Amino acid sequence: MTLDYYRIFFYVARYKSFSKAAEALNNNQPNITRYMNILESELGCKLLIRSHKGVKLTPEGKQLYDHVAVAMAQLTTGENELIRNKSLETGMVSIGVSETALRLYLLPKLEKFHKQYPHVRLRISNHSAPQAVSALEKGLVDFAVITTPVEYKKPLHMTTLYPFKEVLICGRDFNEMAQKRQSLHDLLNIPFISLTDGTATHDSHHQYFFDNHLKFTPDIEAATTDQIIPMVKHNLGIGFCPEELARPVIETGDILQIPLIEHEPEREICLIQDMSRGTSIAVSKLINMLVEN
Repeated sequence: MTLDYYRIFFYVARYKSFSKAAEALNNNQPNITRYMNILESELGCKLLIRSHKGVKLTPEGKQLYDHVAVAMAQLTTGENELIRNKSLETGMVSIGVSETALRLYLLPKLEKFHKQYPHVRLRISNHSAPQAVSALEKGLVDFAVITTPVEYKKPLHMTTLYPFKEVLICGRDFNEMAQKRQSLHDLLNIPFISLTDGTATHDSHHQYFFDNHLKFTPDIEAATTDQIIPMVKHNLGIGFCPEELARPVIETGDILQIPLIEHEPEREICLIQDMSRGTSIAVSKLINMLVEN
Protein backbone atom coordinates (compact mmCIF):
# COMPACT_ATOMS: atom_id res chain seq x y z
CA MET A 1 0.00 0.00 0.00
CA THR A 2 1.46 3.34 -1.03
CA LEU A 3 2.11 5.79 1.78
CA ASP A 4 0.46 8.52 -0.29
CA TYR A 5 -2.94 6.94 0.39
CA TYR A 6 -2.43 7.23 4.13
CA ARG A 7 -1.30 10.82 3.73
CA ILE A 8 -4.45 11.62 1.77
CA PHE A 9 -6.56 9.77 4.35
CA PHE A 10 -4.98 11.90 7.08
CA TYR A 11 -5.98 15.14 5.36
CA VAL A 12 -9.50 13.95 4.58
CA ALA A 13 -9.99 12.92 8.22
CA ARG A 14 -8.38 16.09 9.51
CA TYR A 15 -10.49 18.50 7.41
CA LYS A 16 -13.57 16.22 7.33
CA SER A 17 -13.90 17.14 3.67
CA PHE A 18 -12.73 15.74 0.34
CA SER A 19 -12.67 19.18 -1.26
CA LYS A 20 -10.61 20.79 1.53
CA ALA A 21 -8.21 17.85 1.53
CA ALA A 22 -7.82 18.21 -2.24
CA GLU A 23 -7.09 21.91 -1.84
CA ALA A 24 -4.49 21.28 0.89
CA LEU A 25 -2.82 18.61 -1.23
CA ASN A 26 -3.00 20.64 -4.45
CA ASN A 27 -5.05 17.88 -6.04
CA ASN A 28 -8.66 17.51 -7.21
CA GLN A 29 -11.66 16.01 -5.45
CA PRO A 30 -12.31 13.11 -7.87
CA ASN A 31 -8.74 11.87 -7.36
CA ILE A 32 -9.07 12.14 -3.58
CA THR A 33 -12.32 10.17 -3.66
CA ARG A 34 -10.77 7.50 -5.88
CA TYR A 35 -7.73 7.10 -3.65
CA MET A 36 -9.90 6.66 -0.56
CA ASN A 37 -12.01 4.05 -2.32
CA ILE A 38 -8.83 2.15 -3.19
CA LEU A 39 -7.58 2.39 0.42
CA GLU A 40 -10.87 1.06 1.81
CA SER A 41 -10.86 -1.74 -0.76
CA GLU A 42 -7.28 -2.72 0.09
CA LEU A 43 -7.96 -2.73 3.83
CA GLY A 44 -11.32 -4.45 3.43
CA CYS A 45 -13.27 -2.11 5.67
CA LYS A 46 -15.12 1.19 5.65
CA LEU A 47 -13.09 4.11 6.90
CA LEU A 48 -15.16 7.16 5.96
CA ILE A 49 -18.85 8.01 6.11
CA ARG A 50 -19.80 10.52 3.42
CA SER A 51 -22.79 12.84 3.82
CA HIS A 52 -23.90 16.28 2.73
CA LYS A 53 -22.60 17.57 6.09
CA GLY A 54 -19.11 16.33 5.39
CA VAL A 55 -17.01 13.28 6.23
CA LYS A 56 -17.02 11.28 9.45
CA LEU A 57 -14.75 8.45 10.53
CA THR A 58 -16.03 4.94 11.17
CA PRO A 59 -14.68 3.15 14.29
CA GLU A 60 -12.10 1.49 12.03
CA GLY A 61 -11.32 4.89 10.51
CA LYS A 62 -10.74 6.39 13.96
CA GLN A 63 -8.45 3.51 14.87
CA LEU A 64 -6.41 3.96 11.69
CA TYR A 65 -6.34 7.74 12.06
CA ASP A 66 -4.76 7.50 15.53
CA HIS A 67 -1.80 5.64 14.03
CA VAL A 68 -1.57 7.71 10.85
CA ALA A 69 -1.64 10.98 12.84
CA VAL A 70 1.35 9.83 14.89
CA ALA A 71 3.23 8.85 11.76
CA MET A 72 2.45 12.16 10.08
CA ALA A 73 3.63 14.05 13.15
CA GLN A 74 6.92 12.14 13.09
CA LEU A 75 7.38 12.76 9.37
CA THR A 76 6.66 16.46 9.81
CA THR A 77 9.16 16.65 12.65
CA GLY A 78 11.75 14.89 10.50
CA GLU A 79 11.14 17.25 7.59
CA ASN A 80 11.43 20.29 9.85
CA GLU A 81 14.68 18.99 11.32
CA LEU A 82 16.12 18.50 7.86
CA ILE A 83 15.09 22.01 6.89
CA ARG A 84 16.70 23.38 10.04
CA ASN A 85 19.83 21.34 9.42
CA LYS A 86 20.02 22.62 5.87
CA SER A 87 19.88 26.19 7.11
CA LEU A 88 22.30 25.21 9.91
CA GLU A 89 19.93 26.33 12.64
CA THR A 90 20.86 23.15 14.48
CA GLY A 91 23.38 20.32 14.30
CA MET A 92 26.47 18.96 15.98
CA VAL A 93 30.09 18.73 14.84
CA SER A 94 32.50 16.55 16.81
CA ILE A 95 36.23 17.08 16.18
CA GLY A 96 39.31 15.23 17.39
CA VAL A 97 42.10 17.78 17.52
CA SER A 98 45.68 17.98 18.73
CA GLU A 99 46.74 20.95 20.83
CA THR A 100 49.13 22.43 18.27
CA ALA A 101 46.61 22.11 15.44
CA LEU A 102 43.98 23.81 17.59
CA ARG A 103 46.15 26.79 18.44
CA LEU A 104 47.92 27.28 15.12
CA TYR A 105 45.03 26.71 12.73
CA LEU A 106 41.68 25.55 14.02
CA LEU A 107 40.69 28.24 16.54
CA PRO A 108 40.24 31.14 14.06
CA LYS A 109 38.35 28.81 11.71
CA LEU A 110 36.02 27.75 14.52
CA GLU A 111 35.48 31.39 15.45
CA LYS A 112 34.42 32.20 11.90
CA PHE A 113 32.15 29.14 11.71
CA HIS A 114 30.54 29.89 15.08
CA LYS A 115 29.77 33.47 14.08
CA GLN A 116 28.06 32.32 10.90
CA TYR A 117 26.26 29.33 12.44
CA PRO A 118 25.87 30.02 16.18
CA HIS A 119 23.23 27.30 16.67
CA VAL A 120 25.51 24.45 15.56
CA ARG A 121 27.07 22.81 18.60
CA LEU A 122 30.78 22.02 18.59
CA ARG A 123 32.36 19.17 20.53
CA ILE A 124 36.15 19.46 20.68
CA SER A 125 38.10 16.45 21.94
CA ASN A 126 41.75 17.09 22.83
CA HIS A 127 43.77 14.17 21.49
CA SER A 128 47.26 13.27 20.46
CA ALA A 129 47.44 12.53 16.73
CA PRO A 130 47.27 8.72 17.18
CA GLN A 131 44.37 9.08 19.62
CA ALA A 132 42.48 11.32 17.19
CA VAL A 133 42.92 8.80 14.37
CA SER A 134 41.70 6.02 16.66
CA ALA A 135 38.64 8.07 17.67
CA LEU A 136 37.85 8.69 14.00
CA GLU A 137 38.17 4.99 13.14
CA LYS A 138 35.74 4.17 15.96
CA GLY A 139 33.24 6.79 14.78
CA LEU A 140 33.61 8.87 17.95
CA VAL A 141 34.43 12.06 16.02
CA ASP A 142 33.34 13.39 12.63
CA PHE A 143 36.89 14.23 11.56
CA ALA A 144 40.32 15.00 13.01
CA VAL A 145 42.61 18.02 12.70
CA ILE A 146 46.09 17.02 13.81
CA THR A 147 49.80 17.48 13.14
CA THR A 148 52.12 15.27 11.15
CA PRO A 149 53.62 12.74 11.25
CA VAL A 150 50.49 10.61 11.30
CA GLU A 151 49.78 7.00 10.40
CA TYR A 152 46.44 6.09 8.86
CA LYS A 153 44.95 3.61 6.43
CA LYS A 154 42.03 3.53 4.04
CA PRO A 155 39.23 4.54 4.10
CA LEU A 156 40.84 7.41 6.02
CA HIS A 157 42.06 10.27 3.85
CA MET A 158 44.47 13.11 4.66
CA THR A 159 44.28 16.69 3.38
CA THR A 160 47.12 19.12 4.16
CA LEU A 161 45.80 22.33 5.70
CA TYR A 162 48.76 24.33 6.93
CA PRO A 163 52.58 23.90 6.97
CA PHE A 164 54.58 25.14 9.93
CA LYS A 165 58.18 25.12 11.16
CA GLU A 166 59.59 24.44 14.60
CA VAL A 167 62.46 26.45 16.09
CA LEU A 168 64.86 25.48 18.84
CA ILE A 169 64.52 27.71 21.91
CA CYS A 170 66.39 28.18 25.18
CA GLY A 171 66.28 30.24 28.36
CA ARG A 172 68.56 33.14 29.22
CA ASP A 173 71.02 30.85 31.04
CA PHE A 174 71.89 29.41 27.62
CA ASN A 175 72.41 32.84 26.06
CA GLU A 176 75.78 31.94 24.52
CA MET A 177 74.21 29.22 22.38
CA ALA A 178 71.85 31.72 20.78
CA GLN A 179 74.67 33.95 19.57
CA LYS A 180 75.76 31.77 16.63
CA ARG A 181 74.62 28.78 14.63
CA GLN A 182 74.88 25.50 16.46
CA SER A 183 75.11 21.96 15.21
CA LEU A 184 72.54 19.61 16.67
CA HIS A 185 75.37 17.23 17.54
CA ASP A 186 77.04 19.90 19.71
CA LEU A 187 73.88 20.28 21.80
CA LEU A 188 73.56 16.66 22.91
CA ASN A 189 74.88 17.40 26.40
CA ILE A 190 72.15 20.00 27.02
CA PRO A 191 68.91 18.72 28.60
CA PHE A 192 66.26 18.39 25.90
CA ILE A 193 62.53 18.93 26.46
CA SER A 194 59.89 17.26 24.28
CA LEU A 195 56.37 15.93 24.44
CA THR A 196 55.70 12.44 25.72
CA ASP A 197 56.06 9.29 23.65
CA GLY A 198 52.96 8.48 21.60
CA THR A 199 52.48 12.02 20.31
CA ALA A 200 53.12 13.27 16.78
CA THR A 201 55.57 15.82 18.17
CA HIS A 202 57.65 13.13 19.89
CA ASP A 203 57.61 11.01 16.72
CA SER A 204 58.64 14.04 14.66
CA HIS A 205 61.61 14.80 16.90
CA HIS A 206 62.65 11.15 16.92
CA GLN A 207 62.68 11.11 13.11
CA TYR A 208 64.46 14.48 12.97
CA PHE A 209 67.30 13.26 15.16
CA PHE A 210 67.45 9.97 13.27
CA ASP A 211 67.72 11.82 9.94
CA ASN A 212 70.68 13.69 11.41
CA HIS A 213 72.28 10.42 12.55
CA LEU A 214 71.59 11.08 16.23
CA LYS A 215 69.66 9.27 18.94
CA PHE A 216 66.66 11.06 20.41
CA THR A 217 66.62 10.79 24.20
CA PRO A 218 64.69 13.69 25.76
CA ASP A 219 65.55 14.45 29.38
CA ILE A 220 62.19 16.04 30.22
CA GLU A 221 58.84 15.03 28.73
CA ALA A 222 55.96 17.48 28.84
CA ALA A 223 52.28 16.62 28.52
CA THR A 224 51.34 19.60 26.33
CA THR A 225 53.03 22.10 24.03
CA ASP A 226 51.95 24.87 26.40
CA GLN A 227 54.37 23.46 28.97
CA ILE A 228 57.42 23.64 26.71
CA ILE A 229 57.94 27.43 26.73
CA PRO A 230 57.63 27.87 30.54
CA MET A 231 60.07 24.99 31.10
CA VAL A 232 62.52 26.49 28.62
CA LYS A 233 62.06 29.95 30.12
CA HIS A 234 63.04 28.58 33.53
CA ASN A 235 66.18 27.02 32.05
CA LEU A 236 65.21 23.37 32.54
CA GLY A 237 66.50 22.62 29.07
CA ILE A 238 66.14 23.42 25.38
CA GLY A 239 63.37 22.28 23.06
CA PHE A 240 61.61 22.69 19.77
CA CYS A 241 58.42 24.74 19.56
CA PRO A 242 56.21 25.85 16.64
CA GLU A 243 57.68 29.15 15.44
CA GLU A 244 54.34 30.98 15.58
CA LEU A 245 53.92 30.10 19.25
CA ALA A 246 57.51 30.86 20.18
CA ARG A 247 57.94 34.12 18.23
CA PRO A 248 55.94 36.43 20.56
CA VAL A 249 57.92 35.19 23.59
CA ILE A 250 61.22 35.48 21.71
CA GLU A 251 60.39 39.09 20.89
CA THR A 252 59.92 39.88 24.58
CA GLY A 253 63.36 38.45 25.30
CA ASP A 254 62.04 35.90 27.79
CA ILE A 255 63.39 33.07 25.64
CA LEU A 256 65.96 32.92 22.87
CA GLN A 257 66.12 31.09 19.56
CA ILE A 258 69.11 28.86 18.92
CA PRO A 259 69.97 29.07 15.20
CA LEU A 260 70.83 25.66 13.79
CA ILE A 261 73.18 24.58 11.04
CA GLU A 262 70.67 21.82 10.20
CA HIS A 263 67.24 22.68 8.79
CA GLU A 264 64.63 23.04 11.52
CA PRO A 265 61.84 20.43 11.58
CA GLU A 266 59.02 21.18 9.12
CA ARG A 267 55.59 19.74 9.79
CA GLU A 268 51.99 20.11 8.66
CA ILE A 269 48.55 20.45 10.15
CA CYS A 270 46.20 18.10 8.34
CA LEU A 271 42.58 17.07 8.12
CA ILE A 272 41.79 13.36 8.45
CA GLN A 273 38.40 12.12 7.19
CA ASP A 274 36.75 8.73 6.97
CA MET A 275 35.68 8.62 3.32
CA SER A 276 33.43 5.59 3.91
CA ARG A 277 31.07 7.59 6.11
CA GLY A 278 28.55 10.22 5.14
CA THR A 279 28.70 13.66 6.72
CA SER A 280 25.99 15.98 7.95
CA ILE A 281 25.40 19.37 6.37
CA ALA A 282 27.05 21.08 9.36
CA VAL A 283 30.13 18.83 9.20
CA SER A 284 30.48 19.33 5.43
CA LYS A 285 30.17 23.10 5.81
CA LEU A 286 32.92 23.25 8.44
CA ILE A 287 35.21 20.96 6.44
CA ASN A 288 34.80 23.19 3.39
CA MET A 289 35.67 26.18 5.55
CA LEU A 290 38.81 24.44 6.81
CA VAL A 291 40.18 23.53 3.38
CA GLU A 292 39.46 26.82 1.66
CA ASN A 293 42.40 29.20 1.33
